[in-house]
Amino acid sequence: MNEGRPPVPAAPQVAAPDGRSGGLTILIRIALAALFLDELVVGFWNQFFPESFYHNFPTVTLTPPLSEHYARDFGGATLGLAVVLGIALVAPRAAFVIPAAAAFSTFAIPHFFFHLTHLGHASPGEAVFLTTANAVVALLGLLVIALTLVRDRTTVSRARGVGGR
Repeated sequence: MNEGRPPVPAAPQVAAPDGRSGGLTILIRIALAALFLDELVVGFWNQFFPESFYHNFPTVTLTPPLSEHYARDFGGATLGLAVVLGIALVAPRAAFVIPAAAAFSTFAIPHFFFHLTHLGHASPGEAVFLTTANAVVALLGLLVIALTLVRDRTTVSRARGVGGR
């Protein structure tokens, strides 16, 4: 069937044959789904309805003024992150998951620190909301990377043990 072509390597497994690392893959997918939905909603809203986003998304009006250009650019970039997170969600191989989570974290970690240092106009409730929500999503991106590394290291270790190496 290959007609002289080299065989196509199989895609890496996302769970060990005994299914023990399947739980990590489920956790990875849950975290990716949360990040994907967050980026999809924020990106879509910002890209297509920037004034509505500015006036209705919690705490955005704390850093005026509205710039439709920046809002739409941010919306487009956020939708781009949603695309790579969605690919990783559908096919949770390390080759997709780690770059997607790293790209998200590259945004989310500085975003967290920006809001942490710009709480002057926030009410106590807004400050708690901003700090907590941004910390959770920033940590979630890093957690996805860590879980993927643990899952794949465990899968490789088991495969080597089964192979007699």
